[in-house]
Parts: sequence; structure tokens; C-alpha cells
Amino acid sequence: MASDLTIRIEQSFRAISQESWSRLSGAAKTAGEVAYNPFLSHAFLSALEESGSATAKTGWLGHHLLLEDEKGALVGAVPGYLKNHSQGEYVFDHGWADAFERAGGCYYPKLQCSVPFTPATGPRLLVSHGYDSGVMESTLAAGLQEVTRQLGVSSAHVTFIAEEQLPAFEDSDYLHRTDKQFHFINDGYANHDAFLETLASRKRKALKKERRAALENGITIDWLTGSDLTEDIWDQFYTFYMDTGSRKWGKPYLTRGFYSLIGERMPEDILLVMAKRDGKYIAGAINFIGGDALYGRHWGCIEDHPFLHFEVCYHQAIDFALAKGLKRVEAGAQGEHKLARGYLPVTTHSMHYIVHPGLRSAIADYLERERQDVEDMTGFLSEHSPFRKGERQQEQD
Repeated sequence: MASDLTIRIEQSFRAISQESWSRLSGAAKTAGEVAYNPFLSHAFLSALEESGSATAKTGWLGHHLLLEDEKGALVGAVPGYLKNHSQGEYVFDHGWADAFERAGGCYYPKLQCSVPFTPATGPRLLVSHGYDSGVMESTLAAGLQEVTRQLGVSSAHVTFIAEEQLPAFEDSDYLHRTDKQFHFINDGYANHDAFLETLASRKRKALKKERRAALENGITIDWLTGSDLTEDIWDQFYTFYMDTGSRKWGKPYLTRGFYSLIGERMPEDILLVMAKRDGKYIAGAINFIGGDALYGRHWGCIEDHPFLHFEVCYHQAIDFALAKGLKRVEAGAQGEHKLARGYLPVTTHSMHYIVHPGLRSAIADYLERERQDVEDMTGFLSEHSPFRKGERQQEQD
């Protein structure tokens, strides 16, 4: 690390200047800025904390690494949390924890560098504009290792990293892990029909039929953003979230207060796709709007209708991305069913620093085989995409 730079730990976003944070890469929306990632904004991260969603009580104790110059100005950061569990991360290390505990080790607490409850790719090594990103990212990666050792914790996990930041970890003892998601890639389609024309005939007919069926029974769709996001709308959406989330996860992660805070602080970055029947909303999905991407997060419903989930979460997201000229839709974790709807397999990346040499060696061996499995499965899925032969190739990892 450069002699005039220091790293300190800050537990609360309340103590981090919004103005200083907004100067970090990807963290603020400026005119024409395609790198903007809404999940890295001060508004989003502070809302998670202030709403009680990501706090020490829920097992997410803020431990944000701040890189400062000799004058105390923020020039780099890594959003981080000390955790005593592995829930809400979407990169699963429960097996590692179990093995280490059985061998007499103590896996928790660990240092998790990510956006809580958000499996969306983005920068994790944040650098202030005007600095050499390569040098600063390497400094942050090395600093994270040192912090991990000084804390005396088992490991540090940097998940859903933007691929261009991987070189910052390559000269250190980080272990590389891959997985896959499904993203819609906008090839400049004029509209949804133009996209459908690139599909094989049988797939195209099936999707058109699916979309018609989803809107039977008098169902209509609304896009809500900005001033549309009233407290009454959030009440209705939260009911959907709690109903579906309770059945899917047992206990949903986000509090009702979280939605009020993001609705107040970043309404133009939010798209709610809401389904209405008989004058009442019955289902909805929340999406976040980035500089060049739409990020689908979660959905809920209080009525079950065939294909409505696919319409609200996937087809409508494509419609919105095409209407706004966004380059891609990231549809969240897992879900091979997305492939048939035009979402292609894309490789995701994480880096893991394991302090204990024996555990690090065992995990390294496992990850080498896992990476090959991910590559093989991604290739297999790409071969079975709904696109006509030669019309669309897999987005490269």
C-alpha cells in the first residue's frame, strides 16, 4: 500500500459522507454514466442498515473498508460485513463451514464483501474518480487480506465481482470461484417482437402463447417508478413479498421500512412491475435501473395465475429494457427456466481469501473441479438456447 494511504474500518453508513461515497466508481448516477450500479449507491446501502435489514442483529455487522489519503479524504472502499452465518449471500459456502467446524476450526465470523441479499454483479473494489483504478484496486485487495488477518477471522469473501476487477486479486492468495446466472442481452432490438423473430419458430410461438395466457382473466400490467411509488403501493408490494418470501425462504430478509427508504431516496432507480385484476393489484416484481442494465430482484403475489410469474418478472423486464435502451437484464440467481425466455447463461465470479492453509488447499482443489463443471454446464445450456442457429451466441464469461 502506498505510504500516504491508510485503511480504516467503519461500521455504519451513517458515519460515511454521502458526497464522498458518490465519488466512488459505480456508486453515483451522473449524466451518461453507464457504470452506475444502484446497489452500490449510498442510498441503497444505508437503507439496508437503517431499516434493520442488514445489521448486527440480523448477522450483518457493517465492516466497510475505507481507503483514505493523507488528508483523510475517501479515495477507495470495499463494502463489507462481519457475519456469523452464510444466509442471504447466494454464493454458498455452508459446506466449507461445516467441514472446518468438524475439523475443529472456527469458520464464523467471516468477512463478507458484497451487497446484502443482492446477487447482482458489480464492482466491489470502489475507487474514487481520478485515481489509477488498477493500482488502487490492487491496494484494496491486498488491504482486505491484511484486515482479515488482523481481525483474526477465518476468511474474506468478495462475491459477484465485475470481471474486470479479477486481475486485482490474481497476485494474491485469493481463490477464484465461478457460477452462472441468466441474463437477457439486448442486441439492439427495436421491440419485443423483433427479439422474438431471432428465436426458433417453435420457441417463438410458445412464448407468444405464454404471454397471452398470462394476461387472461382480465389481468393488466402497470410499470411504476418515481412518484408512482407511494406508501400505499409499497404496502401492497410488501404484502406480496411477505406472502411469497415466507413460503420460499421461511423468513424474508427485508423489512417494510427498507422499501419506504429506497422509495424516498432513489425512486427513479426503481421499477415495480405490477399485475392488476378487477381493479386490485395481485402481484408484482421489483427491479432496479442501472446505467446500462435492469436488475430483477424479487417478486410476490396473492393470487396464482398460470405464467404470470414469467410475464411479470421476465417478459416485462425485457420490454422495459428495450424501451429504455438498456443493454441487458440481470434476472437474479439460478433458474434454468429463464433460458427458454431468452435469458442466456453468463458466468459470475467471486474471490475468497482463506487464512488456514489446510482449509485453503482443500477449497482450492474443490474450486478447480467446480469451475470446470460450471464451464461445461454453461456450454451445454448455451447449445440449448431458444435462438435460431447462428442467431445468437452465448455471452462470453
